[in-house]
Amino acid sequence: MTLNESIHYQNKQLYIDNIAVSDVITHVGSPTYIYSLPRAIHNYNRIASAFEHLNPHIHYSAKANGSLRVLKTLVDSGAGIDCVSAGEIFKALKAGASARDIVFAGVGKTVNEIQFALEQGVGWFNVENILELDYINQIAMNLGLSSIKIALRLNPKVTANTHPYIATGHGGAKFGLTAQAIAHILNHQEDWANLNFAGLHLHVGSQLGDTSATTKGIQIARDLIKDHPSVDTLNIGGGIPVSYGEADLPSVEAFAKAITPLVESYKLILEPGRSIIADAGILVTCLLYIKQQAAQTFYIVDGSMTEFIRPMLYQAKHQIVPVKQTNSDSQVVQVVGPVCETTDVLAKDVPLPIMQIGDMLAILTTGAYGAVMASSYNARPRPAEIVIAEDGNNWHIARKRETYDDLIRDELLD
Repeated sequence: MTLNESIHYQNKQLYIDNIAVSDVITHVGSPTYIYSLPRAIHNYNRIASAFEHLNPHIHYSAKANGSLRVLKTLVDSGAGIDCVSAGEIFKALKAGASARDIVFAGVGKTVNEIQFALEQGVGWFNVENILELDYINQIAMNLGLSSIKIALRLNPKVTANTHPYIATGHGGAKFGLTAQAIAHILNHQEDWANLNFAGLHLHVGSQLGDTSATTKGIQIARDLIKDHPSVDTLNIGGGIPVSYGEADLPSVEAFAKAITPLVESYKLILEPGRSIIADAGILVTCLLYIKQQAAQTFYIVDGSMTEFIRPMLYQAKHQIVPVKQTNSDSQVVQVVGPVCETTDVLAKDVPLPIMQIGDMLAILTTGAYGAVMASSYNARPRPAEIVIAEDGNNWHIARKRETYDDLIRDELLD
């Protein structure tokens, strides 16, 4: 069972830090996300410690979980922010991030987004298209700006050991620039007079099963920039995995050990997201109905693909546990949601105790790519988000549960 120091059982009740999950749900209802800020800080510090001898700049990847409370906590802990949209830049600034500590990444930045980022003074652009360089250069010139820091994103044509939907460094992916394109740009830097080509960026995929694709990509990157001493920064993205119940995943320390010989002569940027926040969060859901059908037992809960789409999108497997432990016998069940889609299955063939209507279940390791990917499909209001404070002894509402009025607030009848 994938529990940790922050998410654990005490007297047969599931706790997050020093807060009983059932106490939170009594006040806010379900489905609800709960995040442990102490666990997020612990994970951030572990990454910083593993790479400490390289003095990295760590930019938390906001797309994993963009809660303002989470962003502020990590900024206060020393993190910069990796953003993939102007909206994420806006949120990062609202959370207290310094613009110079923001990296703006993304394969399809609009002209308006580029202008917004330049006006805010973001520290880096991770660039994936030659035309994008033209846009940044021209807008910077119009604004009277120069020496805009650019990291060219390399597509190293390596296939990572991960789910194909989250592998980003192979030749067929939409991400990055070929080695040939980067070589051409670096040999013609004068064509973009307002830009400072200071770095190379690569991110071969998320939830990496080993370190080999990352090290191979770094070696290709080093070969590209060896004759360009002004390119003194390597941004190796994220990809550090977290356990969803699997064994033999490489640790953050293993990643640090593997890449250190390749990057120690460069400035280093890291962009972890999942490895900071995933195991700091749970999604709590209530058992609505029990159905016996087709020789199966269905636990129909109030959480669904609208709150948590990873199992449907990536065939992701998340452990599910009762909020209150009992001595009842275990049975194999299908945990499904109420959304009108056959694919709305949160977990198949899960061993769970015999439960009663109204009992609570917790879906583990849902701090990353959970609420941030939620939708209001079937006109379902998005869930509340709760944080356990840094002291572990108090909790706060980070995002209120949406209401029916919220669902139609921006619609027009006339």
